[in-house]
Amino acid sequence: MRSVFVKAAAAAALVSPAMPPVPAAAAGLARASSQDYGEEGFQAFLPQLRARAFAAGVSRDTINSVFPTLSFSRRTIELDQAQPGVISGSNANPPFAPYRAQHVSAALINAGRSRYQAYHPQLQDIRRRFGVTPSVLVAIWGHETSYGAVMGNFDLLSSLATLAYEGRRRDLFADEFVAGLKMIDRGVPRGRLKGSWAGAMGYPQFLPSVWLRTAVDFDGDGQADIWRNAPDALASIANYFSKAGWRPGVPWGVAVNVPAGLDRSALRSRTRAPRCPRVFERHSRWLSFGEWRRLGLVSQSGSWPRDSEMATLIEPDGPGRTAYLTTVNYRVILDYNCSNFYALSVGLLADAIAR
Repeated sequence: MRSVFVKAAAAAALVSPAMPPVPAAAAGLARASSQDYGEEGFQAFLPQLRARAFAAGVSRDTINSVFPTLSFSRRTIELDQAQPGVISGSNANPPFAPYRAQHVSAALINAGRSRYQAYHPQLQDIRRRFGVTPSVLVAIWGHETSYGAVMGNFDLLSSLATLAYEGRRRDLFADEFVAGLKMIDRGVPRGRLKGSWAGAMGYPQFLPSVWLRTAVDFDGDGQADIWRNAPDALASIANYFSKAGWRPGVPWGVAVNVPAGLDRSALRSRTRAPRCPRVFERHSRWLSFGEWRRLGLVSQSGSWPRDSEMATLIEPDGPGRTAYLTTVNYRVILDYNCSNFYALSVGLLADAIAR
């Protein structure tokens, strides 16, 4: 499963009012260890979440039924505090090959081809409705959860409440907790809200706010079921991509060989991305495929998008290794998870599934 914090950033138009003062047990979060938290402090914090839920319009019935079931999850805090910090030094640009081998494996390719064939009619309907390339949808499913095999078994609402109590990302996780309550108001059974320790759920590993915004009842049975219904999940991913700006008929990118004499300094982007700047600083400035071709870049597959299409160059393993010209649709994959390795591996897995 992918990093939920990257996904949270991609999903987060999550701006909310500051929470009221919290108990001392939940205040000194940067300095505290998981041993400093406990059920007593968690229970003292819950009235703030209850008030937040009421203010957000969650029904009284849902609030009264859910809050007695919430429990402090020490394992959630341990996993949160084990998240890596800023990468520096020799590990700043790790090689892509090991990541690619894990996430574009023969097993994922073969299973993806099987799902692609099994759901081919539905995928074509989804393409017509949303314009998103079907193999990319299947690749997201495979990358996120190995086609539903690994979705997480944490009680979602208890984990989100625990993360809000912990406080390092209080507004984010408090809002996601409230979004989870709104899912129950919309008819999702409480027991279905299981997933990763940081709130991602279902085949596509959506956060609750993403489910509220993009989940699709594709088969018309009255439920947008991303946990058990593959067409619903695939259509929901397609809806996310469509809302993020996916352009029909445009490839995500092309693997290329770069001539040794390419002047990379002249191609450096001079803009700083407002989100995930370290991800985007590895991209060149935008040139058309025609301009890249005239600079001597050669497609490894022999295929080449139309000359007017725009692309940026990324060399994940540095000069002399396989590079990629990536389009606006690559940026949509980055919106789903702001990681170059993630987006590249999704694109490559999608290409392999479609072959």
